[in-house]
Amino acid sequence: MKSDNIKKGIQRAPHRSLLRACGLNDDDFKKPFIGIANSFTDIVPGHIHLRDLVEYVKQGIIDAGGIPFEFDTMAVCDGISMNHEGMKYSLPSREIIAATVESMAKGHSFDALVLIPSCDKVVPGMIMGASRVNVPTIVVTGGPMISGQHNGKNTDLITVFEAVGQQSAGNISEEEVYEIEKTACPGAGSCAGLFTANSMACITETLGLSLPLCATTHALTEENNKIAYESGKQSIELVKKDIKPSDILTQESFNNAIVIDMALGGSSNTALHIPALASEVEGVHVDLDLFDEISRKVPHIALISPAGEDTMMDLHLAGGIPAVLKTLGDKIYTSNLTVTGKTIEENIRDVEIKNTDVIHPLDNPVHKDGGIAILKGNIAPDGCVVKKGAISKDLMYLKGPAKVYTSEEKVTKAIFNHEIEEGDIVVITYEGPKGGPGMREMLNPTSALVGMDIKNVGLITDGRFSGGTRGPCIGHVSPEAMSNGPIGAIVDGDMIEIDIDNRSVHVELSDDEIAERLANRKEPKRDVKGWLAIYQKMVLSADTGAILR
Repeated sequence: MKSDNIKKGIQRAPHRSLLRACGLNDDDFKKPFIGIANSFTDIVPGHIHLRDLVEYVKQGIIDAGGIPFEFDTMAVCDGISMNHEGMKYSLPSREIIAATVESMAKGHSFDALVLIPSCDKVVPGMIMGASRVNVPTIVVTGGPMISGQHNGKNTDLITVFEAVGQQSAGNISEEEVYEIEKTACPGAGSCAGLFTANSMACITETLGLSLPLCATTHALTEENNKIAYESGKQSIELVKKDIKPSDILTQESFNNAIVIDMALGGSSNTALHIPALASEVEGVHVDLDLFDEISRKVPHIALISPAGEDTMMDLHLAGGIPAVLKTLGDKIYTSNLTVTGKTIEENIRDVEIKNTDVIHPLDNPVHKDGGIAILKGNIAPDGCVVKKGAISKDLMYLKGPAKVYTSEEKVTKAIFNHEIEEGDIVVITYEGPKGGPGMREMLNPTSALVGMDIKNVGLITDGRFSGGTRGPCIGHVSPEAMSNGPIGAIVDGDMIEIDIDNRSVHVELSDDEIAERLANRKEPKRDVKGWLAIYQKMVLSADTGAILR
């Protein structure tokens, strides 16, 4: 066992002495040591129940003959950190989480890992760290939050953000915003729609790293507790069979992850996290061109909030990810190994698709191509990302004058001052991985525009958008302005054309005009210190997944 490195032989007597202080005895030294990465915290709703959930994992490990060792990672709530400097730390936290898992697993020679993430950056961060260590690993995502209710309709966090915009436009009262605020997030779990956290949980299950139905099993349910217990037990089976992430994370499994993403219309942030995960696995290559290729071939077959009215619970009751995989048929590689010790084909053989109004058949899709589109053009030579499945048909083509802002704060102020008009193309620069730094999500401006019912407006940024964003919001523009990207050349009044169906984003400027403006550009001053200063020096472009090198 790998853990023999810290417990076997006379030279490890000091190590055993320290382990005895943790409660171990002679018999325990014969058992596999399982590290449990838990992301519990009191301030993130997706994580407040993980202190209880981990106990089921521990019991599963003990009952299967292992010794559990729990350790913690950080977790940043994107909703709470939104629209202020806190959001600059959200995406960078992924790298700290990855380094924490790597450091703890390597430092203590764990024989296997059980990862317990829930929200956005924690899921990919933990898997990235585990991939570096490459010991048997299983993931228990914490489960979605149930939807709230207001006036007989489902609500979630995005409902609250959009309600603020409705109130600013004079369409609802401040009192009604307060009522929505009180009911939209009724308890523990990752935010109720197919936002980034739940998108990444679905991708994790598709990759084969979590047990079937884990992604859509809701928080605080007996079913969730059972999955946690069974995952703990299964970690010992993975040790016995020596099934490691490198055996599961193949090129085909990453292709499957993008297929499921397109079929569900997941968060645009997956175009950051899937390439970042792939960058940790030898022999695997994932880039935006692969996203584009798969997007053109795979139909969008589920309309989950924010794109539609269906909820994560609707998806779960329809059969969850196993039912989606079965629906996709030969668009999925089914011979891939999973943490069950079986292939996808074996896992889904007897799966029933329980509601074809939620999971549409391939011959009756929501849209004929995928829920995410990759655009290119002279604004984004290396690509940019849009959640195509959450845009109405009449907004697939936009052309209008640019209104340029060099920070989220400036554009948010302009929106709430009612300076944005129908037909404008809002351009937000210097919010990329380096420019922010940290590549902030900009849910506040997008949801405000929706709430104000200002529809015929496009947004383009080298930053990113929340998984809860809907409408023609184009993010991840690469290269970013801070790296001399063409987006930094755009000024107020430049005519911009967005053609989503034809995968194009273009500003009416010649190459010479863009080059001249970039040569004379002035970067906004940012007071960057501490961890963000280190991050800014090391982070690569969004089209690489904003990885550190």
